[in-house]
Amino acid sequence: MLHLRLITPADRTDGVVELIEATVGTTHLAVLKGAALDPRGDVVLCDVAREAGDDLIGALREAGIDECGSIAVDDIGLSLSKRADQAEEDAPGEAADAVLWEHLSEVTHEESTLTVTYVAFLSVATMLAACGVMLDNAILIVGAMAVGPEFGPLAGISTALVQRSPRLVWRSLWALLAGFVLAMAVTVGFALLMNALGLFTRDMIEAPRPATAFIWQPDWMSFVVALLAGIAGTLSLTSAKSGALIGVAISVTTVPAAANAAAAFSFNDYAQWSGSTLQLLANLGGIVLAGTLTLIAQKAFWSHQRRNLPTASPAPRR
Repeated sequence: MLHLRLITPADRTDGVVELIEATVGTTHLAVLKGAALDPRGDVVLCDVAREAGDDLIGALREAGIDECGSIAVDDIGLSLSKRADQAEEDAPGEAADAVLWEHLSEVTHEESTLTVTYVAFLSVATMLAACGVMLDNAILIVGAMAVGPEFGPLAGISTALVQRSPRLVWRSLWALLAGFVLAMAVTVGFALLMNALGLFTRDMIEAPRPATAFIWQPDWMSFVVALLAGIAGTLSLTSAKSGALIGVAISVTTVPAAANAAAAFSFNDYAQWSGSTLQLLANLGGIVLAGTLTLIAQKAFWSHQRRNLPTASPAPRR
């Protein structure tokens, strides 16, 4: 269930209440007359089944409540109520399958911004991965994958493409490309420093490295894994199962490929540099493609669900 807290101008409250009452899957409606001070108006509270939340939020935005008032949405961790159970039963579909497009757009917008923190995480992840490839240590590679924040901009690109938002596409693409360029530049400097200290050597980069050689030897399986990871990552975002993102992060070789490219470049090994760069591009492209197709499929599914959505009759006024 979702909890909605709305601030509405006094002359818009009745219309908002009627809209909520006409939405299948809502319950626990309450109106606090004159309770809001900034902006001034009434406070309207209600709970809505997750699978009906996107329609209600969209209708409220179409009514302009986000401009003249406020719309706040929270997840309800626990709700002990027969009326809430009935609301979830009345709403079509399953809560785990529901997509809150407004929430997805907001999350990907925040994750797709080129910030100092984002670049710092990506740089640290790439340097960790550089240590992993030089030492041929799979544990360090997995750790670096988990640290990397690159899925945010990738999801932002997919969301923006489906929502037809060119501005967010370029914002996410800029964060992705600029972030990797900066992280790889930092890693080149890191590799040169480690070489000067005698901790990285040319023999290490040219060694067989059986545990990590796949990073600079891309094949079609690399693209297939990226496609599957893109599907899983997108589903984890849309279903609010963020824990699955860790599994996604450690299943693709975006950060390790960037790290190996940087390390190879610092030792003038251009064969590994080109192979690693191709691996990186294949992973990024596969994730974006899979994420976009997954969102398109989810959008089509919920459009079908909306067509079968029953209309509730407004509760009688007392």
